[in-house]
Amino acid sequence: MFVVVAAFIGSCTNDFSDINENKNDPESVAPQFLLANIISVSSDVSAFEQGFRQSNYLAQFSASIEFERIDRYEMGSNSDYWDVIFRLLSDVKSMKVAPASNEAYAAVGDIMQSYLFSQLTDLWGDVPYTEALGALEGQFLPKYDTQESIYTDPETGILAVLKKATTVLENTNASINGDVLFKGDLNKWVRFANSLQVRYLMRISKRTTNFSELQTLADGGMIMQSNADNAVVPYLSSAPNQFPLFNASAGTYQEHSMTTTVDSVLKAWNDPRVAVLYKPTKASQNLAMPEYNGLQNGQSSSTIAANGIDLNNISLFGSIFRDVANGVDAQYMQYSEVQFALAEAVTRGYITGDANAYYQNGIAASFEYYKTQLPADYFSREAIALTGTADDLTKILSQKWLSLNSVGHEAWFNVRRTGIPNLKPGPDNFNENKYPVRYLYPESEQATNNDNYQEAVSRIGGDNINSKGWWEK
Repeated sequence: MFVVVAAFIGSCTNDFSDINENKNDPESVAPQFLLANIISVSSDVSAFEQGFRQSNYLAQFSASIEFERIDRYEMGSNSDYWDVIFRLLSDVKSMKVAPASNEAYAAVGDIMQSYLFSQLTDLWGDVPYTEALGALEGQFLPKYDTQESIYTDPETGILAVLKKATTVLENTNASINGDVLFKGDLNKWVRFANSLQVRYLMRISKRTTNFSELQTLADGGMIMQSNADNAVVPYLSSAPNQFPLFNASAGTYQEHSMTTTVDSVLKAWNDPRVAVLYKPTKASQNLAMPEYNGLQNGQSSSTIAANGIDLNNISLFGSIFRDVANGVDAQYMQYSEVQFALAEAVTRGYITGDANAYYQNGIAASFEYYKTQLPADYFSREAIALTGTADDLTKILSQKWLSLNSVGHEAWFNVRRTGIPNLKPGPDNFNENKYPVRYLYPESEQATNNDNYQEAVSRIGGDNINSKGWWEK
């Protein structure tokens, strides 16, 4: 876990601190610089290292041919991300208390803090929350809060914090700088925070029967209204702010094949987004009718060879991911996700509304986001159209799943919650044919915070990748 250690050195003279003050190394950082760093780092790490390079295997958007063993469920602890999140949470706290801060910075900090803590608990389960940043005050052994309390505590829970943040932003006259996400538009921050509430209310929907807050958000008009409200940070055409895969080795790129899961879904839909998300196979790229083919997840290189699979007949990810430095964004959330969530909520009977309208809005927004023409007959196709049957949920959640490609771990969280799509472990998986639901706690927690670690492990059913969290049981 990230720990801040303050060293205090005594002095024999009254003016020692004045003599040794470094005027070029201020003790506090202006809030705008902290905010820019928080947004830039968290969005980039989530989009590439966590989203594209890890979760895309777990959600079966990518299949590995040899080296990415997470595709075979060798999960490990993902401790680097744990550390990054705690460093960013420390920056959030520093931003909120900086001398030049104000209530708008504090509210935006609460929104980012809520997002980061949701990442922690959805990846690991019970985690430090209420005492997580105690190291800044000398408390180095934080307790692990339950996932239930992290989301639902009426005072400190993620949902309560987001709601309070929106109230502040709706009533403040303060402003912020350094906002590389919404360029200082506090109205968009409100829409983002409310949309995150929609995400998290659906996340815990198995564990609640009161959906009045979700109905209020759906009816209130202050959630994302179009792709113009998307919470995305564009990559740039110039270094160092390019999408990392643009500068990665060819081997890294070639480890991300199209999957048979995506292949089967997009072919069933006859969906033109395939030409944006993936490339034609090398063997067919110069043909009049190029082909797109997927590789089964969870195969070793020896299995691929034994099965006689020609990798020239397997598609890789599309040009927007590899050939264009700024072809994709670092995404927190798109408008389409919110619409699919509301379509699901109506279909399940959680709220009232027009499920088909939400569903079609989500699809249209996804096509627009990928700059792809929506076929005129798309909504009337048998594989797409809602019919008022049990198949509607599968259609809604499958479209939502596709829209979450590279959106951090969000597609994996949704598959864990809903079981849609029904993802099967590959033949060479390391997890006894089970679909994993978490990472292991970092080894540093066992070494430095063992008592609290052991209590949490006992509570969640063991520190293994199959121990389900509170909201998915």
